[in-house]
Amino acid sequence: MHKYILRRLLMLIPVIIGITLLVFSILKLTPGDPADMILGEMAPESSKIQLREELGLNDPFFVQYGKYMLNMLRGNFGRSYVTKRDVAKEIFSRFSVTARLGIFSMLVSAIIAIPVGIISATKQYSLVDNVSMVTCLIFVSIPNFWLGLMLLLLFSVHLGWLPAIGSDSWRNFILPTLTLGTGGAANIARMMRSNMLEVIRQDYIRTAKAKGVKQSMVIRKHALKNALMPVVTIMGLQFGGYLGGAILTETVYSMSGTGRLLLDGIRAKDMPMVLGCLTVVTLGYSFVNLLVDLVYGFLDPRIRANYT
Repeated sequence: MHKYILRRLLMLIPVIIGITLLVFSILKLTPGDPADMILGEMAPESSKIQLREELGLNDPFFVQYGKYMLNMLRGNFGRSYVTKRDVAKEIFSRFSVTARLGIFSMLVSAIIAIPVGIISATKQYSLVDNVSMVTCLIFVSIPNFWLGLMLLLLFSVHLGWLPAIGSDSWRNFILPTLTLGTGGAANIARMMRSNMLEVIRQDYIRTAKAKGVKQSMVIRKHALKNALMPVVTIMGLQFGGYLGGAILTETVYSMSGTGRLLLDGIRAKDMPMVLGCLTVVTLGYSFVNLLVDLVYGFLDPRIRANYT
């Protein structure tokens, strides 16, 4: 088990190098001068030249990238071009908001999707199954930003039940969680239904039913674990998407999370901030995938035997 975890952690190194190099290249190739964005286009040229020299923007591409990676290995993500604050402190002070939003959204998705998928599979082609799958298709098709705006207008503007912006209390997380969680729940429910249908048609399920085992016991004790295997993968990928894809949701609800910080950094071409945010999100995504593999071992003894 320890060797497996160590091997997976070492695989993070080329992933981080590839992502940071790609983002670094894109930011360098996009139009716009950080000096203009920081000082303004009307600032004296001498001030801009001095600022570029201070920030190391005049160095060759690979020299700039090499300096950044060496500093990152020391835990130094640099300072923001715009706010002049330490990037690492700025990110980790806001990452808790994005992490809580991702966890809450994942819980909502799982609580809704797994029962819906099981019920739809056990009552295939019934009215409940048809309504559930059509509803899932609708929520999969709805863009997050549109759903967020509609929920905001209904529950905040018209009804006044929930706050419209901010991330100070648990009530601020209700609407963003529903915005992210419902779309994810639709995907997971469809996958759960498909896997459960495949599992309940297996011979060992028919044997258990033939022995007189109750339907609920067959589903809970025999079918659920096997049906959950592919669903766990989807949930892991979904959670990683929540960490990196909450930009629009955090923007709609004006939440002070990593997603909004990343968007502000992209607008200002704040390279240290963008690279720092993406590195943290990549690490979070990779650790979630590692956790998913460990959960596989818990669900399937055959996989757990390969770890030892």
